[in-house]
Amino acid sequence: MKLEASLQPQLQQKLKLAPQIIQSIEILQLPLLALVEHVQMELEENPVLEELSLAEKPAADEPKEEEDKEPTETLTGGGSATGDEWQDFSRYRSKAVRREDSDLKQQALENTASKPISLHEYLLGQFSLMEVAEELREVCELILSYMDDRGYLTLPLEEIVTGAPIPVSLETAQRALQVVQTMEPPGVGARNLEECLLLQLDNRLEDYAFLKELITHHLKDIEMKRYPQIAKGMNRDTETIKRAVDYIRTLNPRPGSLFLTEPVAYVVPDVRVEYVDGRYEVILNENSALPRLAISSFYREHLHQKGLDATTHQFLQKKMESARWLIEAIEQRRATLYKVTNKMVELQKNFLEEGIAGLRPLRMQEVADQLGIHVSTVSRAISRKYIQTPRGVFEMKFFFTGGFETAQGDVESWPAMRQKLIEIVAKEDKSHPLSDEDLAAVLRSQGIDIARRTVTKYRKAIKVPSSRRRRQY
Repeated sequence: MKLEASLQPQLQQKLKLAPQIIQSIEILQLPLLALVEHVQMELEENPVLEELSLAEKPAADEPKEEEDKEPTETLTGGGSATGDEWQDFSRYRSKAVRREDSDLKQQALENTASKPISLHEYLLGQFSLMEVAEELREVCELILSYMDDRGYLTLPLEEIVTGAPIPVSLETAQRALQVVQTMEPPGVGARNLEECLLLQLDNRLEDYAFLKELITHHLKDIEMKRYPQIAKGMNRDTETIKRAVDYIRTLNPRPGSLFLTEPVAYVVPDVRVEYVDGRYEVILNENSALPRLAISSFYREHLHQKGLDATTHQFLQKKMESARWLIEAIEQRRATLYKVTNKMVELQKNFLEEGIAGLRPLRMQEVADQLGIHVSTVSRAISRKYIQTPRGVFEMKFFFTGGFETAQGDVESWPAMRQKLIEIVAKEDKSHPLSDEDLAAVLRSQGIDIARRTVTKYRKAIKVPSSRRRRQY
């Protein structure tokens, strides 16, 4: 019984710290843009939090060394006020925040780009203007609903007919499909690549029959660049085949791709590395991008004001605690990110000076051991974050890669090996390209003991075609 009583305060302390630890983990994992968004949301929702003005921001590029030290709370405002004045101020502040939020939302709506039209919406709009026999209209709309973003039918016509909500004959469906296949962009409604390309051929072309035969019977040969074989089978010279293939390549194998408007992903590096006075310096970009937070002295004073009702006191106490946790979590994130990046830059200095060839194999555990922290902390610190270096912008996990030992006993990273593979392919004789076995032999001659299947794996990863497809006649 006594033992349980002695453990109770410790258990309560652990339970009390749990939300703070969870928040620190979440903050550490956030990339810069997400962190800025999170802080702005907290500023809107927590009246105790304040953003320091530019004049009040401390000019510091590096975090404090004393990580375990309690962060200093910067207080702005001041003075005293009666309970009634505080209530008036609270009502005024709430109205001002709501009005500002409303203005910001209106600005956001006005500045938001209109949603781009989808392929399906474009086809339905186009179809509404077409003169189509009444018995075909519903079937055409049914077929349009089975079209994917590329412009292809996702199911065979027979299955569409079988699952139709209305009785439809296969003959009617075929007639409706012919209508759909006359729509823009050319090639929509196709059931395979061959049909898609044929739909785009202009039957008024002088070589229409020749091109149609080429697409119908030799698509696989075209993909494998078997031009002499195609020329022999069609009784044409190789140059004629090549010119025809060049024309076919102008056709769009995915007509619906014109309507695929993926949002542009902008990368904002969390950290940058600059070469200053003969050494590489790590600078956290959050110093300029992230608002500097403080706890309002106005609310701090009124938290202990006499006559404050219990509900308001509890509300302010909770918001004050939340604000402290956020400030501490951000400071902890800065210190951890700075330490991890600094160590990473130190260990990958050769990459900064030599490029990919200088990239060394590096495990997160190695960084964690040298810093005296848990490997999961390193993993969270680099998660979804980017670093700007003199060599370009990279995802931070790029610097943590496996490797292998060369015949000379040196250690080389996989990215460095892939770079060598690219260089070997670039210098090969294009009329007699190297097979994967040949590539492995060249790498072995450079001291890299590698199997053919490994070469095949990395060749595909860097999107280098097979030797047959690389051959140029």
